[in-house]
Formats: sequence, C-alpha cells, structure tokens
Amino acid sequence: MADEINSSNCNHDCSSCQASCGERKIEKAPMNALSNVKKVIAVMSGKGGVGKSLTTALLAVNARRAGKNVAILDADVTGPSIPTVFGIEGMAEGDGQNIYPLLSKTGIKVMSLNLLLEDRSDPVIWRGPVVAGLIEQFWSDCAYGDIDELYVDMPPGTSDVPLTVFQKLPVDAAVVVTSPQELVSQIVEKAVKMASMMDIKVLGVVENMSYLPCPHCGERIYPFGEPSSEVASAFGIPVYECLPLDPKLASLCDSGDIESHEGELLTALSEAISALR
Repeated sequence: MADEINSSNCNHDCSSCQASCGERKIEKAPMNALSNVKKVIAVMSGKGGVGKSLTTALLAVNARRAGKNVAILDADVTGPSIPTVFGIEGMAEGDGQNIYPLLSKTGIKVMSLNLLLEDRSDPVIWRGPVVAGLIEQFWSDCAYGDIDELYVDMPPGTSDVPLTVFQKLPVDAAVVVTSPQELVSQIVEKAVKMASMMDIKVLGVVENMSYLPCPHCGERIYPFGEPSSEVASAFGIPVYECLPLDPKLASLCDSGDIESHEGELLTALSEAISALR
C-alpha cells in the first residue's frame, strides 16, 4: 500500500486505477437514517500500546461532562478495548435494519465488535477487506441518534482500517497519540503524514506516559526525558498535550470505571474539538 500511495507513476486518472490512495475520490459511506452525527474525530497512532483507547475515552468523558451527546466507534477490530474501559457488558441488539449501540454509565454510546461476540476472548482472524467492511457497517448500520461528537478509536498503523475510516467516514479531524520514546515518535510521524495525505486536519498530538506525578509534592518526574513537541511543531499542529504515567488511570480502565476519573486531562484538546466548525 505504501507503494500505491507514494507512487511517482500516478497519472491522476482515478477512473482507470484500482489503487486506494489519498488522491482517489471515493464516496463516503451513508450515515444511518437514525443517526445525526455532527462531528467525527479519529484517534490514531503509528503503533500499538501508546494509549489511543485511553485518549479516546478521556476525550469522550470530557465531552459528556460538558453536556454533549457522545458516541465511540471502536474501529480496533482485532484488539477492541473500549467496552472494557467503560465497563460495558452485554451484546448490542438489532432489528434487522439497524444495530443499536450500548450505553456507558453516563450515557456515552459505544459500538464495538466485542459487543457482537458471545465470547469476547474469541480471536478475530479476518482479512483486511472484511475488517474494513465491518467499519463501514458500524457507521452506516448503527443507529447512534443525535450525536454532537463521535470518536473513532483507530487500530495502530496506517493500513486498511485507517484508510477506510479516512475515506469512507466524514472525519472532521484527527488526534495523534504518541509516547516519549524517539522510535515511537518517528512511527507516529508516519500517522501524521498519512492524515495530511488524506487531507485530514490533525488537531493535536497527545504524548501519553509522559511524566510521573510525585505522590508527595505533585512535581512532575520525567522518566523518559523532558517531553518534546517536535513532531507537532514540524507539521504546524496547534494543540500538544501530555498525559501522566498514572497507575490510577490504568486501574480505572481495567475496572471499567474511566468515567469516574478526577482531574482535567486533555481539556485544551477538548476545547479545540468543540471549536471545530
């Protein structure tokens, strides 16, 4: 796919080309007839384990606390974790035409493959086109109702599913998540470049596991070195925020109680999302 996207042999005639790339004009998937989604925010990164689901959850919680109608589309099909983070049990139901998301404790609507599996430990061994088709179904067949902000928790990387989300969903902006290690930052730069190639605005970069808050004085300790906004600055990304390496946050995610977290994490980014027009 990298060869397709970066090919210098493109004649810019999409009608004669079967490749999927940022320049190719592909029709958006239709919104479900029972949905009215005003903003779609994709949360992405170049690799796994950097905190995309945590970032998605915190942004959704912030929006809900601000009185907004919020939904999460869990696009990480092979590693869905959003239902666990929000403590959502049970299975989503349908009426033959529509799928209905489940509600979190505070009323955030969630759609995830884990809500369609009888055994959530079953592995999803699907090829890319099948996974991409499921993401379209989560948009077109799921009845979200009236939603101010829908967050898409993306899988890691820059391949089939992120491409499907950017091409088929009306994404208003993306948030890119990284961690302090230099190698991870280099990989995240690929995600930033992909969003740019797909003409998607990157609203902010979140550096997760950036610091440790001292339990005694509250001073920040940087185990991986002082945070750097080089990636954000290089691409003119306006919002750059840091999340702590906090065992309390991890515990809340594991117990499905992220909505009870205290503090004001990612408030600047939430404000930037609210200001989108």
